[in-house]
Amino acid sequence: MSGADERAVMAETVRRAIADALGPAVCVFSAGPLPDGSLRAAKSDRVRANADKGADIDAVLAKLGWLEMLDDAPGDAIDIVFSALGAANATATVLDDVVASALGHKPRADLAVLIPRFGAWDPPGRIDADDLQAQGLATSRAATAGEMLVVCGTQSEPWSVIVPTTAAAAEAVRGVDPDAGLRIVRVHGRVSGAARLGAVRLDPAAWQSAVALGRRAVAHQILGASRTMLDLARTHALERVQFGRPIARFQAVRHRLAEALVAVESLEAALTAAREQPNRDTAALAKAIAGRTAHTVARHCQQVLAGIGFTTEHSFHRFLKRALALEGLFGAADAIVLDVGRRLLAERRVPTLIEL
Repeated sequence: MSGADERAVMAETVRRAIADALGPAVCVFSAGPLPDGSLRAAKSDRVRANADKGADIDAVLAKLGWLEMLDDAPGDAIDIVFSALGAANATATVLDDVVASALGHKPRADLAVLIPRFGAWDPPGRIDADDLQAQGLATSRAATAGEMLVVCGTQSEPWSVIVPTTAAAAEAVRGVDPDAGLRIVRVHGRVSGAARLGAVRLDPAAWQSAVALGRRAVAHQILGASRTMLDLARTHALERVQFGRPIARFQAVRHRLAEALVAVESLEAALTAAREQPNRDTAALAKAIAGRTAHTVARHCQQVLAGIGFTTEHSFHRFLKRALALEGLFGAADAIVLDVGRRLLAERRVPTLIEL
């Protein structure tokens, strides 16, 4: 994409297309407050329906030319699409396309990708002789795709192999956010001769690129969710009246909203740096900041929302759960920071992350 104006137009187009696909009651993006009660109900109804809209969102993004965007300008495409998904709490399977493309495979709707298990970023499989064993996560595409791309080996010696999804056992993740559509996938058994011959040795840089782009995509989705959590808290502060005035006028409430905003803007700055200086270090730090941002925003916004924020009537909990689920993909914040620290100590050098 040639400039900021073009990116802004595309971002608005994607946002509106996702909103339209999710139904008419789209209030999460409204700039102004609505009467108390009607705002929460509309948001809650819209978000509750999102779990069944994954296929619709994929179709919408395909119609908008998602794969062409990813091929032409992957940084902008990831930024725009995943931020919009996070802001709407929408589910889609485009993470498969991001990882597959980074690994040198042409993304397609019938190709799912096995990503590392929660908290990890090593290749999820291994091949010993003719025996393939793998365990990891997949999006809901694993339930409909005909084939699955599995990366085996180590980060320094990765291999990729495509297996039929019939060879994999998948079960839905029932944790904090079952609506995210994630699956736990296990592949174990003898690899047929044709599949074994199809195993391709990858450049280690390809796996690093896949992890980096996956981290950036997930971080953008967390950013979108964090912005909506902040918007929900801000709207509540404007509407909720205590002692004859909106609680938004109280200094303690303003401080909490300000702390949440600083965290969100810091994450956006980190992601901008990761897009402008794409490498594994900037992506790792952006993903680590995303995890900590989600916790910071959730803590302050929960305090502002008070009792209503603990109820299932209000949609805040859905964005919180989604952010917590996403935080574990491609490594949690603390694990990433520790890994970067160990690497810095081992290499005895501090890399230049951003050229100023």
